[in-house]
Amino acid sequence: MSVNKSTNFSNFKSLSVPIDQIRYNEKGLVPAIAQDYLDGTVLMLAWMNRESLQKTIETGETWYWSRSRKELWHKGATSGHIQKVKSIRYDCDSDALLICIEQIGDIACHTGERSCFHQVDDSIIPPSADTLSEVYAVIRDRLENPVEDSYTCKLFAGGDNKILKKIGEEGAEVVMACKDDDKVGIASEAADLFYHTLVALAYHDVSLRDVYLQLQKRRGVKSNK
Repeated sequence: MSVNKSTNFSNFKSLSVPIDQIRYNEKGLVPAIAQDYLDGTVLMLAWMNRESLQKTIETGETWYWSRSRKELWHKGATSGHIQKVKSIRYDCDSDALLICIEQIGDIACHTGERSCFHQVDDSIIPPSADTLSEVYAVIRDRLENPVEDSYTCKLFAGGDNKILKKIGEEGAEVVMACKDDDKVGIASEAADLFYHTLVALAYHDVSLRDVYLQLQKRRGVKSNK
């Protein structure tokens, strides 16, 4: 069976499935990493066998194999924190799966944490894979826990007038850097613009994930041109 290394599941039951190409271990299992489809956060690691992978593809929700209970388990069946599958990929050796999912309730770990990989020393930043999410988390923390002499806190203290003025200034700087074809300058000014925009989002209590959702909608729209 010829299949792509990445399969998008817009219609689960009509797609060819690479089940026969997956290399299971001696116990008939393959590791499956669940990853947030928006920000790339690694949420958990579990195991699948052929049957659980088949049920995952048929239902569009993750099913795993419990090595302790020796049975299939439907993720979230008890807690309600089900995982809706967006895509499934398998690696170059076909012996590991990457499941991109929408985590209902935003809780994947049985402890109530968003990610099973939440044990990070001296970190206020919740688990996330992309830099924008990490920066946004710090900005939110500055809003909720002000720090003396923090530039971010000074922006919040100045309110919309100060924040929006900076967005306008940084937008103009991006334009000028592009006009000069200054690649280093473009990257630097764009970073400034992103940062101040994140401050505005936090100030108005708008989640970065809401922005990602809007981008996902645009990504799915086909151009007529």
